[in-house]
Amino acid sequence: MPYVWAVLLCIVNAVWFVTIIPGLPGTWLMIASTVFVALWWRGGTGPGEPGMFNIWTLVAILAIAGIAELVEFLAGVAGSKRAGGTRWGAVGALLGGLIGAVAATPFIPLPLLGSLLGACIGAAAGALLLEYYTGQKLAVSIRSGVGAGVGVFFGRTAKLVAGALIWLIVAIAAFWP
Repeated sequence: MPYVWAVLLCIVNAVWFVTIIPGLPGTWLMIASTVFVALWWRGGTGPGEPGMFNIWTLVAILAIAGIAELVEFLAGVAGSKRAGGTRWGAVGALLGGLIGAVAATPFIPLPLLGSLLGACIGAAAGALLLEYYTGQKLAVSIRSGVGAGVGVFFGRTAKLVAGALIWLIVAIAAFWP
């Protein structure tokens, strides 16, 4: 029976992994599924029987998800700042990234990739617009926008790598406790 749970968990976590691309909390959904299975399937009937996951596996995936979330959150802001943007550019990158991910999904016909491109374009546009609106020169605003877009792309990519690592750790631990 534990192998059935392990296979189901790997399938569910693969679905959650794909939700990272449009900006949904896929890493946290993978952790929630893993904790659910860890609590549901605690092992055999004897007191010395091991469960499917030990505490260190759960701590490790939680740490990876936390770091990935922080990196993703700060990447657009850091990209804007590094390109010479102000605090307004950073705010524009955050807001534009969120709006772009949601708004571009139906308009960019590439499945899931539309959300990623929308987040990058939205962050760039948001940073550019708020920089320009608050009095920055157009060249500085464009540089800030490009930095924000690139930062969001690398932040989302880092979160995808973290999600793949979480999936791999959980899959290995589920089949080889």
